[in-house]
Amino acid sequence: GFELDMNRIFYLVAPAAALLALGTALPVAGAGPDGAMLFQQRCAACHTVTPGARTVLAPNLAGLLNRKAASTAFNYSPALKASNLTWTRANLDRFLTGPGQMVPGTRMVISISDPAQRAAVLNYITTRPAR
Repeated sequence: GFELDMNRIFYLVAPAAALLALGTALPVAGAGPDGAMLFQQRCAACHTVTPGARTVLAPNLAGLLNRKAASTAFNYSPALKASNLTWTRANLDRFLTGPGQMVPGTRMVISISDPAQRAAVLNYITTRPAR
């Protein structure tokens, strides 16, 4: 008859199991957070990126990159008006990490602590056209 050799089965199955486990732990190349989806979930209740669109709760972010803070038609906080910031990628990243720490007195209270999510949102926002 056929005798079951557990050692032989282990040596055949273990490498395949290890590869499967490793494969699920590795990120797929190019995969990452979806900036547009995150913007819709985390930002769009207050902000828009549609050029020329009016907003009530927060400024329009269309054309934001390299724009002077508090420079568009919106009722900005005195703190942001006095901040003298220009929205560079680095400043936006720092601001989204902790708005109140960067600009005490800002009305912006939402932060994005996860660096990958923050980068995805910034990639989305900073590629929206001004017009």
